[in-house]
Amino acid sequence: MDTGRLRVPPDAMDWLVAVAVAALLVGTGLAGPAPDGGAGLVGYALLAAGGLALVARRRAPLVTLAVTGLCAVGYQAAGFDVLSVAYLVAVYCAVRAGHHLLTVIGSVSLVLVLHLSALAFHDGPAREALAQARGTLEAAWLIAAFAAGEALRQAERRAEEAERSREEAAQRRADEERLHIARELHDSLTHQISIIKIQSEVAVHVARRRGEEVSEALLAIQEAGREATRELRATLEALRDDDTAPPRGIDHIEELVERACRGGLEVTLTVEGQRGELPAAVGRTAYRIVQEALTNVVRHASASTATVRVEHRPGTLVVRVDDDGKANPDTPPEPGLGLLGMRERITALGGRLRAEPRAERGFSVQAELPVERA
Repeated sequence: MDTGRLRVPPDAMDWLVAVAVAALLVGTGLAGPAPDGGAGLVGYALLAAGGLALVARRRAPLVTLAVTGLCAVGYQAAGFDVLSVAYLVAVYCAVRAGHHLLTVIGSVSLVLVLHLSALAFHDGPAREALAQARGTLEAAWLIAAFAAGEALRQAERRAEEAERSREEAAQRRADEERLHIARELHDSLTHQISIIKIQSEVAVHVARRRGEEVSEALLAIQEAGREATRELRATLEALRDDDTAPPRGIDHIEELVERACRGGLEVTLTVEGQRGELPAAVGRTAYRIVQEALTNVVRHASASTATVRVEHRPGTLVVRVDDDGKANPDTPPEPGLGLLGMRERITALGGRLRAEPRAERGFSVQAELPVERA
């Protein structure tokens, strides 16, 4: 950690730059020939105002560009032949912010206005008036400020793209590692649990053939082994998202509903709205939400009916699963890993999840997935 470097707050730096440019402009005006009387006072005020306007150059670059340009016209008309450093800084900031076209239009307009103003207010030959206009805003300095702003903007964009690429690569490596761990865990645990399940089934079979009473503990071990095997396979299927498994999306939600109905749960599917083109990530997440929600209903909710609602809204896909299970607001169920994984998927897409007991009875899961951002 670099503790020795002096860090200046951005707002303080804005004021330092603005005051420095204002001092430079006023000092240049004092050093050269200046008009007397009210015109001189107005000119000095405009010189200072043009520099101080740079305080807002980061927050409002186009406003700063307009204000510094008007100040340059004003003090030139008052009789000051001072290079508009404030306008050059404003051009640099506007181009850096990405306002290329408006900056070019404003700069060309300012050059024309400066020449017309010099011809209108300068007493003497037209050549001297045009020379004064060029002194207020040199084309070479204007091009240099434009080029500097564009160069820094491109450098910042490349840095952001590089950072985003590093984050995406890190996320991809993390996902691959999680999948690898899931597979290793599945293979290891499935092997051990399968041995326990087979041994318990053999023990139950032998006891029944001998006419002996099968103990409740042995039957519980047998059932626990079967359930653990099913859950491990379901977990791996939920985690796997590669070429070895067919991609699942919103079109496959009906299969989940039919499967739940075959398991004894009465499920109703409702689809509303005009469906547009959905990104694959959104469709896949919607499928996983319905899959996890219906799985929880079958295993834990003690419900007899459930409703699945898919609503296509402008820019948003809403998925909702309700059941009439045993959950109620007074005794909400403990959130498990399935709900945590569901929330992670939705958050990764910039969506929102609401999972809570219903007011009347049962549990409700609602996810809002932004389509455009995905």
